[in-house]
Amino acid sequence: MGKRDRTLRFWVESAAFLAVMLVSSRAFLQVSVVKGSSMQPTIHDGDRLVVDRVTPRLGGIGRFDVVILGNPRNPSEDFVKRVVALPGEKVAIRKGRLVVNGRVLPEFFDKVGEIDDTPTWTVPDDCYFVLGDNRPVSLDSREFGFVPKRLIRGKVLLCLWPLSHLGGMRD
Repeated sequence: MGKRDRTLRFWVESAAFLAVMLVSSRAFLQVSVVKGSSMQPTIHDGDRLVVDRVTPRLGGIGRFDVVILGNPRNPSEDFVKRVVALPGEKVAIRKGRLVVNGRVLPEFFDKVGEIDDTPTWTVPDDCYFVLGDNRPVSLDSREFGFVPKRLIRGKVLLCLWPLSHLGGMRD
C-alpha cells in the first residue's frame, strides 16, 4: 500500500470514527437553552448547557447537582433546577437556610435566598426535592412538590455559552 493509499485510508477511517462519535454522543449528551431567571446568578436566560442524559438513568444524581427535569405539572416543559434533598430525606428552609435531616447545610454556590420558613417535607422513594438558585422567583418543589426520578432528563455538566459563563455547575 502506497503513501497516498495510507493517507486516504487514514482520512476515511477518521471521518467514519468522527461520524460514529457524533451519532452516539447525541444519545448521551444534549445541549439545552435556558429560558427564565429561576437559576440566577448561577445560570442565566439564554445560557447553553451541556447535559449528561445517562447519569440520571444510572442513579447518579447527588445533592446540589443541577438537573434538567420535566415540569411535574406539564412534563413536556423542561425546567433547570438544583437537587437539594434526596429520597428519604427531610427538608425545610428555616430563616433562609436549607435544612436537611435537621442539619443546616452550607450552600457553596451563589444564590438569591428566601427568607420565609417552609414546612418540613419528607422526600419519597424515587423522588427528589429541587430548588432554583433564585428562590424568590423560582417555581420549584416548594410549589409543585417532589420530582419523580423518571422526570429527571439529565444532569448539567457545564455552561457552554456564553463564554463568560463557561464552566461547571457544582462548586
